[in-house]
Amino acid sequence: MSLSLKSSAFSDGGRIPAQHTCDGNNASPPLTWTGRPEGTRSFVLLCDDPDAPTGTFHHWGLYDVPPEVDRIDAGCPSQARLGAARQASNDYGRAGYGGPCPPKGHGDHRYRFKLLALDVDSLDLPDGVGIPEVAAAAEPHVIDRTELVGLYSR
Repeated sequence: MSLSLKSSAFSDGGRIPAQHTCDGNNASPPLTWTGRPEGTRSFVLLCDDPDAPTGTFHHWGLYDVPPEVDRIDAGCPSQARLGAARQASNDYGRAGYGGPCPPKGHGDHRYRFKLLALDVDSLDLPDGVGIPEVAAAAEPHVIDRTELVGLYSR
């Protein structure tokens, strides 16, 4: 069974509800995953917008997620530490989830929620690290990956 990421708020390729964006209460969507590969010692969850006018915009980076975790409930707190898990600084300049907020009239943007299964317990990164640094540190340790894409426009 391969790694799979889903949300009860939207389907793959579907529209992200406004409550999970800057036009709503900016709450992270609920996410669940299945198919943890053998040897998984932690997970990384990333969210970005490759359609941002200034280049890829990083909305969320959650790392050092314990291997027994298989869900993130809606409204994940925006703090650097969540038990063993940590949250990177997004491109809004704060830890935690920063919802979709594309420029008005810019059309649909794709928001890629990426789940990475890693072969290490921790990326051993300092607090306040940015999402690109998390992605770079995770890459050599990826066992498997999956992606869920949601759309949003204003």
